[in-house]
Amino acid sequence: MLCSKSWIDQHMEELTPWQQEAYGHFSAMMCDEEHPYPCVPGKQGFQTDTLRFGFAEDPRNEGASEKLASLLKEYGQMSRSTGKYASLVVFFHSGEADSENHSVESYQQIFWSLLNRVHQLDEKKWPDHISKDPHDHTWEFCFDGEPYFAFCATPAHIVRKSRHFPYFLLAFQPRWVFDEINSSTAFGQKLKKVIRKRLVEYDEAEPHPSLKWYGQEDNYEWKQYYLTDDDSSMSKCPFSHMHKKMKS
Repeated sequence: MLCSKSWIDQHMEELTPWQQEAYGHFSAMMCDEEHPYPCVPGKQGFQTDTLRFGFAEDPRNEGASEKLASLLKEYGQMSRSTGKYASLVVFFHSGEADSENHSVESYQQIFWSLLNRVHQLDEKKWPDHISKDPHDHTWEFCFDGEPYFAFCATPAHIVRKSRHFPYFLLAFQPRWVFDEINSSTAFGQKLKKVIRKRLVEYDEAEPHPSLKWYGQEDNYEWKQYYLTDDDSSMSKCPFSHMHKKMKS
C-alpha cells in the first residue's frame, strides 16, 4: 500500500484523479525553490526518495482509520531501510471536508478523532520507554511499538502557510530520525536555526510558541502535531487513549 516517489513518477496513470492531484501539489511544494518549504529533512527526504506515500478516504470515515492503521503498521516494519530522512505522508480524500465551511478548529477535531480511532486499532502494547500521559514531556504518539512525530496540514490553514495543503494531510516521522537532530547535537542546533528562519519567511509570521524540542520539560509534543493559525493551543490533549486506562 506504500508508494515511493520513484514508483509514483513511473506509475502516475495508476492513481485516481484526486490522488494524482494531491501528489502533484505535494511535489510542487517540495520542489519550489523560490519559496522553499521550511522542513529541510522533508525536502531532503523527497529529493532522495526516502519518503513513503499512502492514500486514504475521508478522514471522518471509519475506513480511513483502518487504512491509516494498516499504512502505519506496514511503514513501521520497513522505515529504517528507506534512509535517514524517513517520513510517511498520507493524503486523504476529504471530499466535503475540503469546503470553505470547515475551519481550522473543525479540522482539529477531525485530526484528533482520527488519531484516537487509529490507536484503538493498535494491537501492540504502548512502548515502556514512552510516557502514556500526553501531558508528560516524554509522551509521543505510538503505533505498533513505534513512536512518531505527527504533522497535520489542512485546506483551512491560511496564516501558517506551512500547515496549508489542498487536501487533509498527515505526516509521521519515526522518533529515531531525531537521534541526530535534537538539542544535544551541533547538527540539530544548526538545523533548527535554519528551519526557524525559513519558517518565518515561508509563513510570514513568527513560529508558533508550541514549537520546541522533544524532551524539554516545558514541551508537549501533542501541541505541535496540530497548530492553529494563531498562537493559541488547546489546554488539554484530546488524545484520551490512556487516561481511562490510567484511572482504572
